[in-house]
Amino acid sequence: MLEPCFTPFPEIITDRLLLSRVTLQDAADILALRSSEIVMKYIDKERSQTIADAEEFIGRVETGLTNNDGITWRMSLKENTNQLIGNVGLWRIIKPHYRAEIGYMLHPDYWGKGLMLEALNAVIDFGFNNIKLHSIEAHINPSNAASAGILLKTGFVQEAYFKEDYFFRGKFSDTVIYSLLNKK
Repeated sequence: MLEPCFTPFPEIITDRLLLSRVTLQDAADILALRSSEIVMKYIDKERSQTIADAEEFIGRVETGLTNNDGITWRMSLKENTNQLIGNVGLWRIIKPHYRAEIGYMLHPDYWGKGLMLEALNAVIDFGFNNIKLHSIEAHINPSNAASAGILLKTGFVQEAYFKEDYFFRGKFSDTVIYSLLNKK
C-alpha cells in the first residue's frame, strides 16, 4: 500500500513556475479564482463568496496534506512568487490502489500560455516518481474542451463517460473520466 509523506512540503520548480505550499496568505487569490464564473464554469461546486470560504478551502488542502491523503500546490510565476495564479493537486489518493485524482485551475489571464501543461507534467512526474502512483485520474465536465485537450497532451486517455451522474444546482450533469498509467 502507498504511504505518501508530504513532510517537508515538496516544492516543484519548472522552467517558468514555482509550485509551493498553499497558505492562508493566499486566501484573497483563492477567493478570486473560486468565485470567478469564468474559472468555475465547468466545475460543479458552489462558488466561494467570502475570504472565510477561501480559508475553508485552504483548511481542506491542509487536512489532506496532514493526513497524507492529498497534496495541492499553489502556482506562481518564478518572477512573481507572491501572486498565486492557480493551483494543481493530487487529491483523493487511494492508497491501496496506488491511484489519485488530479485537479487544477488557472486564472484566465494566464490561459493559453502553456503554464498549466508545464505544471501538470511536473505534478504527474512527482506523482509517479515520488509518490509511486500507478495511475492518475481526472474527472471533467464533457463540455470542457480545454481541459480535455490538456489531459490528452499529457498522455491521458478517456476511460469512462458517465451519464447524468452528478447533481448540482437542480440538474444532472455528465462526467468524463480520463486516466494515465505509470508505464515505468
